[in-house]
Amino acid sequence: MGQAEVNIGLLGHVEHGKTSVVRCLTGVWTLVHSEEKRRGITIKLGYADAVFRKCPQCPEPEAFTTEEKCPKCGAASEILRRVSFLDAPGHETLMATAIAASTIIDGAILVIAANEECPQPQTLEHMMILDILGVKNIVIVQNKVDLVDKAKAKANYEQITSFVKGTIAEKAPIIPFVANYCLNMDVLIGEIQKHIPTPKRNLEASPRMYIARSFDVNRPGTEINKLVGGVVGGSLIQGELKCNDEIEIRPGVSKGEKDKEVYEAITSKVTALSAGKERLGSAVPGGLMAVGTGLDPSLTKADTLVGNILGKIGTLPETSNIIEIEFHILKRPDMENPPFKLNEPLVLGIGTSTSVGFVQKIKKNVMTVALKRPVCAEKKGKIAISRKVGQRWRLCGFGVLQ
Repeated sequence: MGQAEVNIGLLGHVEHGKTSVVRCLTGVWTLVHSEEKRRGITIKLGYADAVFRKCPQCPEPEAFTTEEKCPKCGAASEILRRVSFLDAPGHETLMATAIAASTIIDGAILVIAANEECPQPQTLEHMMILDILGVKNIVIVQNKVDLVDKAKAKANYEQITSFVKGTIAEKAPIIPFVANYCLNMDVLIGEIQKHIPTPKRNLEASPRMYIARSFDVNRPGTEINKLVGGVVGGSLIQGELKCNDEIEIRPGVSKGEKDKEVYEAITSKVTALSAGKERLGSAVPGGLMAVGTGLDPSLTKADTLVGNILGKIGTLPETSNIIEIEFHILKRPDMENPPFKLNEPLVLGIGTSTSVGFVQKIKKNVMTVALKRPVCAEKKGKIAISRKVGQRWRLCGFGVLQ
């Protein structure tokens, strides 16, 4: 089947059922880290693929399925496309990971639980992120409708329509759903097919990949002659990447100097490409993929390279510790959000990178920020800005890299 064609993010408040919706669509439970299992929430970016199919004999929406044989009539189903789902954390303190996810998605499923008031804090923040990044293709899942009576479900539906009015999701369909039993999944697949199309990709451009995960895939005790190089996972946003391509990763790794963090780009060669369990000779944008490299696995272990950009040698933007941002402060009804101040600490979400910075200079709506950790980023790229309110980092604005 090859690569997925499209990346769809799942956003929404903590415990509203994003991971359960992904499991319905893909059969994969994306809470794989021990801390996530213990706490029952997504901390890191989880992802899984699904193959959407359609029965040639049944009417819509019953015809939509992920099964090879139609569950209704038993006929062989036809493949529509392969889709990658990214499960972003809903917990407020993990917003940076959600911002990272939203930079590599082509569309979004916003999960809202019917048994709670809408909007909850992270529902509000996730919607702001979709608005900031211009993610227009959205489907809303009204989950947990089995936990409320008909009147409560209808009242919640009206809260959702009121919440999305005037936002980028105003015209998004709202699908009632029961993730624990995957009820209404055929309708959900049909609406995803209709409202989240596969975008046109630029294959002529130089390949550029945002790194969202990185791993050492060698098991403890592996013999030296059987060790393989480090692996990075993420999404190509343009171009085509092939096995044996010479690559560069920026900002790279810290040289560990005492006075300041100095980063050095690292170079390697693509040794393997895979999407899910399938090996690829070349990869194009669409879906999430893993890139095997010749790097020392100690450089890629435990998500060390998350936030880096991968591309062919000599084609990536410069790495910088000081950036200029044209910024806009969000009007937030739920918190005070005054103008930025000199030396104020901010958390910036740039691509899949999250970096702490301090405001050095402000002139009208342009500010200069000195970063603790450098970034490699495209000019005109969107940036999500968070500030400390009380004991928490809260989304407070967005900007464009100058």
